[in-house]
Amino acid sequence: MVSRVHTNFFVFFILAFAVYVNAHIAEFDNYWKSRADEAQKYALDAFNPHPEEVTEQLTVDVDMLLQDKNNTRRHLMGKRKHGGKCAATNPIDNCWRCDPNWASNRKKLATCAKGFGRYTTGGKRGKFYVVTDPSDNDMANPKPGTLRHAVIQARPLWITFARSMVIRLNAELMVASDKTIDGRGADIHIANGAGITIQFVKNVIIHNIKIHDIVSSPGGMIRDSVNHIGFRTMSDGDAISIFGSSHVWIDHVSMSNAKDGLIDAIMGSTAITISNCHFTHHNEVMLFGASDSYSGDQVMQITVAFNHFGQGLVQRMPRCRWGFVHVVNNDYTHWLMYAIGGSQHPTIVSQGNRFIAPPNAAAKEVTKRDYAEESEWKKWQWRSEGDLLMNGAFFVQSGKPLRGNPYSRHDMIKYKPGSFVTRLTRYSGALKCIVGKPC
Repeated sequence: MVSRVHTNFFVFFILAFAVYVNAHIAEFDNYWKSRADEAQKYALDAFNPHPEEVTEQLTVDVDMLLQDKNNTRRHLMGKRKHGGKCAATNPIDNCWRCDPNWASNRKKLATCAKGFGRYTTGGKRGKFYVVTDPSDNDMANPKPGTLRHAVIQARPLWITFARSMVIRLNAELMVASDKTIDGRGADIHIANGAGITIQFVKNVIIHNIKIHDIVSSPGGMIRDSVNHIGFRTMSDGDAISIFGSSHVWIDHVSMSNAKDGLIDAIMGSTAITISNCHFTHHNEVMLFGASDSYSGDQVMQITVAFNHFGQGLVQRMPRCRWGFVHVVNNDYTHWLMYAIGGSQHPTIVSQGNRFIAPPNAAAKEVTKRDYAEESEWKKWQWRSEGDLLMNGAFFVQSGKPLRGNPYSRHDMIKYKPGSFVTRLTRYSGALKCIVGKPC
């Protein structure tokens, strides 16, 4: 399996040179070639040939948190958030949220990721960088104190904010490796401008910010690191674009209304966890996999956990190609077309989610398969276990059952049933964290 992945990945990168306009890189120079080669290596290193081990561990963590009868009240109804009860209702939040000293122990967050992105540490090994200036006026030579200046630095950094601010990006924000963007303690909006691009890098955490009303940006000369500047074409208007990158964790982010997708993970991106986020008011929410023709996306492994898919959503929660996607204990309260879709035989394991179908009788099906006849897609492994299907929702399964499958173990089903989802996702989205109190 691993050797086949290496071979296909090599072919993929050869073919990719012809279409790098999709990367918004006007000139694929030696610098970008080196970045792409390095990103390929990291992605292959991050690829887990036994993904069931990761899904099993996450479901065991959920099970342990909620079934510990002696500690249930402490975990689920513990100390007060903002003077009341700290509601760390899932294993990721339970790792840090009830600590009133979170502000002086921010980097503990880097030990809390679960799922495929569990080894993401962001800027844990670096110094703190405090953003003091919300402006974004110089893409070629960013001003010190701005978010753009922080994210292009060559060293690991844990980025925080001096105060609440609205940052309007005039061009896509190019994030370098080993960075944490940590919005706790402030109300941080990335809004009314371009989005965030994570391209050919590794080890990035985006935590506790709000991203909304994202538009495409015109491109131009944009600095992507302290030692490189290049011309970029117009961006698509994704809120967060993950391109050829690995070890990425997006947690407690509120997202809505972007011109293109809210989160795209494409071109061989892998080792990703998207957790505790709140998505609203958008059409095509998440795209995992660039195209049916890019077999390099078979290394893609993504965990989608404890998120709330809320009002005003239409489709792609997510839409998957190739790869392995674990969708666990999410709350799907709204969609207009479908919730989970895909093409090109991705493996999708849906466990313990709640799906509330819309009133439209033609949109009750959770799943949607594209560009394949039933004789073909019935071989794809799309499995549902413990999902709570409401208001007529139904999940069309296909492929082999999880038990006895070489990509699965019996213990993999240790998730919590969909009836627990409202508890597990209760505090999805950006949190209002006050220094000196549990978050």
